Amino acid sequence: MLFHEFVSDAELKRAIHSKAIVLGGNKQLKIYGTLHCASGKRMKRVNRVFFASVQEAIESDFRPCGHCMRSEYQIWKHGLVQ
Repeated sequence: MLFHEFVSDAELKRAIHSKAIVLGGNKQLKIYGTLHCASGKRMKRVNRVFFASVQEAIESDFRPCGHCMRSEYQIWKHGLVQ
């Protein structure tokens, strides 16, 4: 997990371009989603974290975003994740 408040914009851009970061999340709400999610773009920098994979986000006890990851969210919501 990479905290946005501790990384420069240039470093972040390089990590996204190299695919070292593929998902963003809100550390207060424990929600992760795509980097293009409108909800994620509105959050404060101090609350934003980044993940290299879905597995990393799940291991950090984050749940999928209901907006940009609707099908994954429905699976999580109905407890179908093992």
